[in-house]
Amino acid sequence: MKNAVVIGATGQTGRVVVRALAEDGWAVTAVSRTGGRDEQWPGDVREELLDRDDDAALAKVVGDGVELVVDMAAFHRGHARQYAALADRVGSAVVLSSGAVYEDGRGRSFDTQDEPDGFPEYLVPLPETQPTVAPGDATYATRKVALERELLALGERLPVTLLRAGAIHGPGCRTPRELYFVKRNVDGRRVRVLAHGGRSRFHPVSVRTLAELVRLAAARPGSRALNAGDPAAPTVAEIGAAVDAVMGVETKTVLVEGDPPERGVGLTPWSVRHPVVYDMAAAERELGYRPVTSYADSLAETVHWLVEQLGDRDWREAFPTMAENYDPNVDLFDYAAEDAWLAQRED
Repeated sequence: MKNAVVIGATGQTGRVVVRALAEDGWAVTAVSRTGGRDEQWPGDVREELLDRDDDAALAKVVGDGVELVVDMAAFHRGHARQYAALADRVGSAVVLSSGAVYEDGRGRSFDTQDEPDGFPEYLVPLPETQPTVAPGDATYATRKVALERELLALGERLPVTLLRAGAIHGPGCRTPRELYFVKRNVDGRRVRVLAHGGRSRFHPVSVRTLAELVRLAAARPGSRALNAGDPAAPTVAEIGAAVDAVMGVETKTVLVEGDPPERGVGLTPWSVRHPVVYDMAAAERELGYRPVTSYADSLAETVHWLVEQLGDRDWREAFPTMAENYDPNVDLFDYAAEDAWLAQRED
């Protein structure tokens, strides 16, 4: 059997990747900072503790050599340099990157203030040849680009497939966008407001899609960056309807053209002025990728997990990372502001 090490194995995506590789015949060592294992892993999956930033610890996990390293936790150029030092002991690698690396060719990206919300219609779907932000250490996107460039520079010494993921969804997510609709339904809210006419599209990617791309890339090593997205990118209005269908509720949606009309009204985790959609042709061509699930088909397990995680807790307690990632001055669930705006609109 060929040996594989999965770093970040107990995270949202890592746990599904471990299972996919094990079922595909790999002898998997599941590496994480906190340890533990998923109940769906085969019994022969090994576990190791690892501080991702400890060079010596990583070298010890790789040992005399492995055919594959899958890295869900690499974030900056320092992590790329770890691979440079281990290139003679690793057959190939698959590393999670992000679609946030792209810019629109005029210097506008998710990092800029003048156009933080996406790309003009004529640019989508975005291919991998789309320009990226400059590498650096200042932001999430610039760090990911620095990571990408140093890994790709390894060339034949170590073939690395970079997966530029869209909005990852599935059970275990620390920043679940679906929470916006799930919590509203749990709270009995039967009306919602969506800015940008409900047409915002921010390309999702299921953990199952990512696991399939990892499995295929492991079988076809190469130095490349590939987009990672579900077969289609539904609009935010379509996502809300899909969540309603899973939960068996009926809601009314009020559509507003343009930006959110008031603070806390019409803003969702998908609210972008322009569509963010990734082209999957390269993955199909280079890996033989074919869709294994759709957003709608994979949604039920996410929704049920979210309801279970929420329970009777405040959403900030249940999902502290998500609470930290959003503007503290904008409440995603400001029902009072929404009711006031709706009442004013009716008058």
